Amino acid sequence: MKTKTILLLLLLLVTFGSYSQDTLQEIKVQSKRKALQKSYTLTANSTLVTKKELLKAACCNLAESFETNPSIDVNFSDALTGTKQIKMLGLTSPYLMITQENVPSVRGASQAFGLSFTPGPWIESIQISKGAGSVVNGFESISGQINTELVKPLTDGPVLLNAYGSTDSRFELNGNFNTKLSDKWATSLLLHGNIRDSKMDRNHDGFLDNPLQKQINLLNRYQYYNAETGWVSFINFQFMDDKKQMGQLQFNPDTDKGTTNFWGSEIDTKKVDVSTKIGYVFKDKPFQSIGFQNAFSSYNQDSYFGLNGYTIKQNSFYSNLIFNSIIDNDRNKFATGLNFTYDDYSEFVNTTDYSRIDNTVGAFFEYTFDNQDDFSLILGGRVDYGNRLGVFATPRLHLKYNPWEKGVLRASVGRGKRPANIFAENQNLFASSRMFDVVNAGGKLYGLDPEIAWNYGLSFMQGFKLFNRKGDVTADFYRTNFQNQIVVDVMESPQSVVFHNLDGASYANSFQLEFNYELAKHLELRSAYKYYDIKTDYLSGKYQRPLQAAHRFFANLGYETQLLDKGQQWKFDFTYNWIGEQQLPYTASNPVAYQLPEQSPAYSLMNAQITRVFSSTFEAYVGGENIGNYTQKTAIVDAQNPFGTYFDATMLYAPVFGQMYYAGLRFKIK
Repeated sequence: MKTKTILLLLLLLVTFGSYSQDTLQEIKVQSKRKALQKSYTLTANSTLVTKKELLKAACCNLAESFETNPSIDVNFSDALTGTKQIKMLGLTSPYLMITQENVPSVRGASQAFGLSFTPGPWIESIQISKGAGSVVNGFESISGQINTELVKPLTDGPVLLNAYGSTDSRFELNGNFNTKLSDKWATSLLLHGNIRDSKMDRNHDGFLDNPLQKQINLLNRYQYYNAETGWVSFINFQFMDDKKQMGQLQFNPDTDKGTTNFWGSEIDTKKVDVSTKIGYVFKDKPFQSIGFQNAFSSYNQDSYFGLNGYTIKQNSFYSNLIFNSIIDNDRNKFATGLNFTYDDYSEFVNTTDYSRIDNTVGAFFEYTFDNQDDFSLILGGRVDYGNRLGVFATPRLHLKYNPWEKGVLRASVGRGKRPANIFAENQNLFASSRMFDVVNAGGKLYGLDPEIAWNYGLSFMQGFKLFNRKGDVTADFYRTNFQNQIVVDVMESPQSVVFHNLDGASYANSFQLEFNYELAKHLELRSAYKYYDIKTDYLSGKYQRPLQAAHRFFANLGYETQLLDKGQQWKFDFTYNWIGEQQLPYTASNPVAYQLPEQSPAYSLMNAQITRVFSSTFEAYVGGENIGNYTQKTAIVDAQNPFGTYFDATMLYAPVFGQMYYAGLRFKIK
């Protein structure tokens, strides 16, 4: 009742109130700056997600910042944790290089939940690159890179306050505070808290539809900039404490933890980050610079899922030294340097100890040629040594050619190699009765070998004018070939999951056709059709990747009224997703009552948001997700017997909760 009252008051405020609005380098912005920017000049196939785009949806955290983006698919990972999982080119986030201001951030122990630990109001922009990323950032990228830029102390406004509430009983409060300490120093204090403390079970299966949760997140950062000497630096300190409780409605952790009274789960995560970035631009050589990045992270997750215990701690150190300059002229640029990564894992699955230390040291060189007209390329390579990966090379190439005006053809090829953290990346599988079987092949990573893949991509974008309105059409095709992959085999038996090295072939083909057009003044259409052909040789045969739709369609309509002198404006946004049939994990050996069909049905999702900007300092918004109220009929297999043989909460292909409505306020001082 309290939630509905708050939402109603905000809706009235938006409806009846007096009618009182960091880019990638080289992106050419025309008369009106777009919220989602694609470049005709950058060599890599990149998209810039601006702050304006992030405000088109709730975007409570980084994981929820891609709902209006056609390049990223967003799904729930299971029926319990409420965690949103992202995919690009049909591959899950571990195959992406996810960085924060070009420092690796979501990796290792944080793969499952790390995206939800960056609050949306902290984000200034997001850069999305398809295909193998730059060798400067490392060797693990296979399907692409997502880099998040945070708000800067020197350029962000002094104060931002954001309050949010939703009908699924989630409430958030954010505060961004910036102040200049001197003409060269500035500092930010970014605060975030969220809570969900009401139990909800709309589908009446006896389990919480969304977890009970609390999170406190603090970031203090300092920025130094001296244009006269060429020095710039950032210093960051972050602390995060996140607690989640999932399971049956009657579960009480004080009395039921470790028993079979009721099935329950808790995930308690604490994270501490300290990072520094120091850069120097040579005074008499503005084309030449040197940068030094260092980051320490301590990630501590203590969790259990029913009777399955899982604890992982990761202490990491990352260091990267980068030198940029030119060869003869500014058409020929290069970046070279050294980096080092150290990871100390303490990992326990029940009582089995998988603790280990991983470290790698590497050198890279990346050459960029740009004729400053119609052709450019980036050719990069690196050589690394890892105590569990050995010595290996990582070559990557990006090409760009402009055959005519507003036409751009891009191609890329690159190799990636990564150690799979099989339990951290797949801990949703603990919420089932499955037994875990790791086929020891004598490798150095859980007895398995590292994952190795080649990614090939081709893209063409053409801009146009039709009826004096701008638009563009883009066709992308990418193929990822795995030389080795850690296969998470859920096709063998519904009572087990087998982790094994690839024996055969595994590939991911991704085709996307995107069409964007300004339908009328201030009314923009964004649409995309996506086709995925992703197949892997499992122990029982070749199958389409489970829980991956072969066909998807995306459309987004955005409309804004004319911006008035005092900043008053209406903004309307509607997003439609059609998700095709998905291969479901094998359940045919279960009793008939606990079997799922081989394929899920296709379904549609609709989201919408209305924003009322009252002035340059104050705005309010209301919105809804899954407005059509589509839910998966059986989200949890055998939910009535969670300690039985057939229980499984991981076969999720559609939402659990149904309709969700929210409202929020933003107050800022510029």
